[in-house]
Amino acid sequence: MVAGLTVIALGVYLLINHRHPRFLARVPPSKLVLWSFLAALAHGAGLMLVPIFLGICAPEDLNLGHQAASQLMAGRIGTALLVAFVHTLAMSLAGAFLATLMYFWLGLKFLSKTWINLDAVWASSLILVGGIGFYTALNI
Repeated sequence: MVAGLTVIALGVYLLINHRHPRFLARVPPSKLVLWSFLAALAHGAGLMLVPIFLGICAPEDLNLGHQAASQLMAGRIGTALLVAFVHTLAMSLAGAFLATLMYFWLGLKFLSKTWINLDAVWASSLILVGGIGFYTALNI
């Protein structure tokens, strides 16, 4: 419940505070890899490691589903790489298709005159997800 309330509070804060830190505005190309790592970490990718650090995902505690997945991954590195490649290709093609559709259907004039507040969308999604998490924790 605390995690859900924290996410809700962050979403409300982001709706109220519209300013980004200035030091985030210019990243030199030499530091782009570091910036990408920090941005991914700050946006939640690092949270995937929490169960490992808390010892929740200890190897000796794996259930049958995890054991089967581990065996499949260990013996089929080619399949894993193919899946990653197909996923990357599918996401790239979907993005290119949507960009092309937007360009030809709406045009550059529409895109240059229209402003979508993605910060508000992001903050609202945090509030929604935090609310779902809080509700789920409350009813378990």
